[in-house]
Amino acid sequence: MLYAVSTRVAEAALRTRARLGGSAALRERLVTGPLPDPARLWVHGASVGELTSARPVIEALAADLPVLVTANTEAGRQMAAGWGFAARLAPLDMPGALGRFLDAVRPRMQLTLESEFWPLRSRILAQRGVHQTVIGARMSQRSAALWARLPRVIGPMLSRIAALSAQDPASEARLRRLGLRDDAVLPGLDLKLLTPARVTPPRDTDLRDRTVLAASTHEGEEAAILDGWLAARRARPDLRLILAIRHPRRADAVAALIAARGLQVLRRSQGHADGPVLLADTLGEMDRWYGRAAICVVGGSLVDKGGHTPWEPAAHRCAILHGPHIGNFTDAYAALHDRDAAVLTDAGSLADRLAGLTGDPARAHAMGDAARAVLIARAGDPAPLIARLRDLANAP
Repeated sequence: MLYAVSTRVAEAALRTRARLGGSAALRERLVTGPLPDPARLWVHGASVGELTSARPVIEALAADLPVLVTANTEAGRQMAAGWGFAARLAPLDMPGALGRFLDAVRPRMQLTLESEFWPLRSRILAQRGVHQTVIGARMSQRSAALWARLPRVIGPMLSRIAALSAQDPASEARLRRLGLRDDAVLPGLDLKLLTPARVTPPRDTDLRDRTVLAASTHEGEEAAILDGWLAARRARPDLRLILAIRHPRRADAVAALIAARGLQVLRRSQGHADGPVLLADTLGEMDRWYGRAAICVVGGSLVDKGGHTPWEPAAHRCAILHGPHIGNFTDAYAALHDRDAAVLTDAGSLADRLAGLTGDPARAHAMGDAARAVLIARAGDPAPLIARLRDLANAP
């Protein structure tokens, strides 16, 4: 009751602000301008990351259902529109905005990506008979402890959910304890793995076998990688290196490191696409580089940056080398090590690790196959989940 009253008061103030020159984004979120068209399915994701991870599911549902996508950010809305979907900024969790939005859209199902719990949205959707669903749901231990102090808020919201797929077993258990019904639980799905799992892996070639990719490197890593690669190159003079730096603004400094070792500097930003050492100093081409290399040194792990995802190189069947700093992906790397799909290294041992793998293509192939197998197993099959969501969207 307090939440409903406070949001009504806040909405009145915001509408006054919008009339007095507020931004177009505010008016869109208040739903005081042009109204959206009707759609059977309303999909909501906070921003770019959530929408990107769920794109395969959204596209599958949109194949035979009218879909409206909303986001909390203009970047998310623009991206969804670029995919060809009807897209808007999400209505604020306020009674007037939600009412106008739902009167126009008239959805049968609302699908939330990952974790957003809005009390008023939940109640109004239930009053209108709209099926509420969530995929990739996350609930950290800290968030669960906070929600546990508000059982009369979180309990009803979770009890209204018709179907939920958690991102991990721990999140599912916490959501159950907070009030999620057993019959609403769908098989878990890690949304972030769906897109990598759809990658068609490249074929093995001699050129790929003798190409090493250093992916998303940071300051302090490129010198060690160059030195390790040069040492491994003594045993295999035709060895090649693609140095894909994390931040293109560092390209001049990295080019100087390459030149200081007597190597020709070939920069992708200057039109080069190949060479003994290629400095990949552009954005948006990582899939291209993964496809060209049989061995990938994952950046952000030789220095203390927490590491980067191993799933993109795994999708392309790369043998994975990484440093000790993998705090952001501890569980992922542990799963890969269990299948002998990744090798731990550091600056001192990198040359030996590279020499060993480049000199044994069969082992590199086996590691790449194992890495992709781990990815496919962890991503799971989204088809049953999509079928359940489609049934709910078509239900009365």
